[in-house]
Amino acid sequence: MNALHDLCLGDVLRENARSYPAHLATICAEHRLTYPQLDDRVNRLANVLAERDVARGDRVLWTGQNCHRFLETLLAAAKLGAVLCPANWRQSTDELRFIIEDSFPKVVIFQSEGLGDVQTSLKENLARCSGSWICHDTDTPDSYEALVAAGENSDPCQQVDPSSAVLEIYTGAFAGRPNGALLSHTAIISQDLVISTLQRINSETIFLANGPLFHVATLMSALATFHLAGTLVFTRRSSAEEICRLIDVEHCTSAFLMPNTMREMIELNRNGRYDLSSLRTFPGSKSWNEMVTIDDSPWGRDPAGYGQTEVMGLLTFNAIGGPGTGTSGRPSPLAQVRIVDPDGREVPPGETGEIVCRGPIVMNGYHDRESLNAQRYRGGWYHTGDLARREEDGSISFIAPMMRMIKSGAENIYPAEVEACIASHPGVKEIAIIGVPDRKWTQSVKAIVVPQDGSEITPEEIIEHCRRNIASYKKPRSVVIVDALPRKEFAIDYDALDEAHGGGGYPGIGSLASSDTSAAPRRSETS
Repeated sequence: MNALHDLCLGDVLRENARSYPAHLATICAEHRLTYPQLDDRVNRLANVLAERDVARGDRVLWTGQNCHRFLETLLAAAKLGAVLCPANWRQSTDELRFIIEDSFPKVVIFQSEGLGDVQTSLKENLARCSGSWICHDTDTPDSYEALVAAGENSDPCQQVDPSSAVLEIYTGAFAGRPNGALLSHTAIISQDLVISTLQRINSETIFLANGPLFHVATLMSALATFHLAGTLVFTRRSSAEEICRLIDVEHCTSAFLMPNTMREMIELNRNGRYDLSSLRTFPGSKSWNEMVTIDDSPWGRDPAGYGQTEVMGLLTFNAIGGPGTGTSGRPSPLAQVRIVDPDGREVPPGETGEIVCRGPIVMNGYHDRESLNAQRYRGGWYHTGDLARREEDGSISFIAPMMRMIKSGAENIYPAEVEACIASHPGVKEIAIIGVPDRKWTQSVKAIVVPQDGSEITPEEIIEHCRRNIASYKKPRSVVIVDALPRKEFAIDYDALDEAHGGGGYPGIGSLASSDTSAAPRRSETS
């Protein structure tokens, strides 16, 4: 087993199984597992993965929607010292192919229902990935359930370093391709304790994991609930009716909710068909407040902050340290934050600089990105690539990313990634992507295209090119054909493009929720 002072995710599961033998760990459709039953299935899966040569440091890729088997796979990888990589199931075949070729998993656990065409295409065409493929939602002899049922139920008892990576989340396509952020056992466990304190998560918490589990925003609360021996309720799709039904039936105390979903829930439940009173959440409209229980936890009173996937979600919290003049609160008690100039010197309060940090919640680095890691970790600090200022009272105000990001609904869209796709079109000479304010989705993508001499490309052709090659939500909603792009010295002048074409409204990379309750916050947490 582990050394005296080590604590890994596998150890958390072992202890929960001992301390909460009758407590429900997961609910997923007809599947209901206590903590001992979860531990047994995780042991069986870990031994199945070991038989497929998954060992310390190897990747296991999850390409499916939300399911209790996702948590089982993470914990099985944790017990082996391996790394789970949850892929965004909304990606195109080419995007998913890149993730698989970049992470090179020993095992891919995939979903058949609704996603089978993408998975089958990859399975047939990926020559480099010679690992095993396991379907988690079929009843065939080689399916996930059949393998787990036949697996050896003894605990692997591997010696696992808590500082080693256990989770790899692809994020930040700021150079035209995404990068796998490597998060350690220690980073997750440390963040669990901060989140559970601020959100008052405990063994009575019932968290509805309806947000995507390839996003750290959902994972933060889900893993904190698991750590504190609460109950996780999984649902594949975040439809308002299914969310209402599950809150009513399972008495969920918290959930991951987007503003649009909350508005749909209000309309759907005007006749009081569902009892949503167990849900502890932010205040909103009169209709909303009458349906739910208002959350009076520190997070409920003052949510959000600043963060990134690379710091296991949030680096600063509005709920820490009392009211401040800054928009993003104060740093986590498990992090140190400085605001620095381009030479790494700390700037005085009131001046803008880059956010740099260090502490146990910071990622280990990006997978297989030596030069990027050297740039991001220079001087012994993690450089976030985001701008902020320290206010006179010590609080932090996020200013803007050093490179632009577009927010569309719950999705982060990196212009460089869309630009790289459009630039591959033979009729395109130059391309720039901007975000334009959108009342429903926060922002939408607009492409400014310079065609090759003699080319007669159309906006529809550009949009269709993106639809074929990247996830549909990343494609531009509008395309403008121009003769040239404005420049500032040698670089494209994006500010001029925004002014000329209606751009703006760029949010912060790590803004996980809005503290403006009138705007219907995007997540609801336990009180």
